[in-house]
Amino acid sequence: MKLRETEVRIADLIRSVVISPAGDGPWPGVVLYTDIFQLTESTLRTARRLAAYGFVVCAPEIYPRTDLNGVALEFDDEGKARGMAGAAATTVDEFDADRVAVLDYLEGRDDTTALYATGFCIGGHLAFRAAFDPRVQATVCFYPTGLQNGALGKDADAGSLQRAADIRGRLLIVFGSQDPHVPADARLQVLSALYSAGLDDLELHVYQGGEHAFMRDIGPRHDPVLTDLALTEAVSFLTGR
Repeated sequence: MKLRETEVRIADLIRSVVISPAGDGPWPGVVLYTDIFQLTESTLRTARRLAAYGFVVCAPEIYPRTDLNGVALEFDDEGKARGMAGAAATTVDEFDADRVAVLDYLEGRDDTTALYATGFCIGGHLAFRAAFDPRVQATVCFYPTGLQNGALGKDADAGSLQRAADIRGRLLIVFGSQDPHVPADARLQVLSALYSAGLDDLELHVYQGGEHAFMRDIGPRHDPVLTDLALTEAVSFLTGR
C-alpha cells in the first residue's frame, strides 16, 4: 500500500510524524509512542509498516517540553543517557496532557474512525496510560517498562497499574522472555494486577528468546521473525479478529 507522510506540530508543541495510506480513507487512527530515542528512522520504519495495513499512524515525540524537542537520538550510550534524562525531566501529568492533545488531534482528522494506541518500551507504558481514555478502543503495549513498579519519567510511581480498572478497551501486551527490564516476576506482577482489576479478558504474549527492544531493527537484539510475528498479532488484534 502506498503511504503519505507528513510532519505536524500538535498543540504548537509536539512534533509528530503522521503516516497514512494514500487515498481518502477513512481509517482507524493509532497513536504510536516511541522508545526513549524518540522519532528515529527505526521507529518510523515500524510506523510505516503499521500504516500500510490501513491505519493513520501518529507518532509523537515524547519529550517535547525538554531540550530534546525536535531531536532523534542515536542508539549509543550518549543517546541512551540523553533519552533517560528526557524521561527524568518529564512528569506523568505532562505525559498525560500530551496524550490528550495527540488523541484530540487524531479524533479531529477527517480521515480517522476508531482510535487505538501502541508503543515500545517507555512508549508501551505510555500506550497503557492512553488506554485510560475511553475513546481508545484497543491498545497494544510492546515490552512496556515500569508498569510493575510505576516508574515513569520524573515520578517515582505513576500508579498506572492501580488505574487498570479505568481501561475500557481491549488490551494486548507483548513481552520477550529474556527482557531484563521486565523479568518473569515483573510480568507476573503486571498480570496479577490486571486480573485483580477485572481485566481478565486481555491478551498476553511472551515470546521465547525475545530480548528487550527485539523489534528495533538496529543492533544485536533485533529478532526479525519475532518482529514480524508481533506486528501480525498486533494488526490482527487491532482490527478485531
